[in-house]
Amino acid sequence: MSARCQVLGTVPGFGHSVSHSHVRTKRRWDPNIQKKRYWVPSLGRTVTLRVSAKGIRTIDRKGIDVVVSEILARGERV
Repeated sequence: MSARCQVLGTVPGFGHSVSHSHVRTKRRWDPNIQKKRYWVPSLGRTVTLRVSAKGIRTIDRKGIDVVVSEILARGERV
């Protein structure tokens, strides 16, 4: 499974780890993805979303109905 937030679309960031001797090695910064279940009254069922911690805060702010409608408008499956 990819490290991608279904709400915000956050993907891993890439860069280098730089050691004391300034040797650079590739690394990646993964978003804090959580699997979370929500009850969606408009659909009449629960949905399981793979969301980042920031995405959970977005759901708390906007509401699950609005967020799910945005996901469905993009053509993603919920």
